[in-house]
Amino acid sequence: MEKNEKAKEDELTQKAVNEDEDNLKEEKAEEKGKKKHEEKEQGKKILQDMKKEIEEKDKGIQERDKNIKELTDKFVRLQADFMNYKKRSEKEKESIISYAAEDIITSILPVLDDFERALVTIENKEDSFYKGVEIIYNELLKILKKNGLKEISCLKEKFDPNYHHAVCQEENENYEEGSIIEVFQKGYMLKDKVLRPSMVKIAK
Repeated sequence: MEKNEKAKEDELTQKAVNEDEDNLKEEKAEEKGKKKHEEKEQGKKILQDMKKEIEEKDKGIQERDKNIKELTDKFVRLQADFMNYKKRSEKEKESIISYAAEDIITSILPVLDDFERALVTIENKEDSFYKGVEIIYNELLKILKKNGLKEISCLKEKFDPNYHHAVCQEENENYEEGSIIEVFQKGYMLKDKVLRPSMVKIAK
């Protein structure tokens, strides 16, 4: 009887020990699961923080790139505006110089005509006066040509109203109709602009 009671007592003790061990295992498993959950949550938070930081950095980079692009575009526009302004200024400067030269040269053309008439009227071509006039005329013509003056070619060429002014017409079998047969006054151009058309006689 005592043996049975002792065996029963030992069995109950063992059962209690087993229950305690099971409870301890469950507690450990629960603690381990809780720890894993905490670690997982912590890992998620770290990933979220990293993702947020990366997004903020990306946003900063995009903003910086946008600012750089805006500044670059602004610089390109300013550079283009400056180049256009420079070209306009140079063109205006050339135009002012050209018009100034045009006025001066146009006012000199009658003087050039006077020299040519004087050279034609002086009979003695060996006379010192003739030679002096010729030297001055040639020097003046040289300076004018250097500044862009060109004589309009006329004789034996077809009449062109852009370059020639017909004073009269004359029947002439030696020339084609509309050809220039005589020049009364020379015409001149300044570079590509007609300063004065040639006064001519044309064949009909």
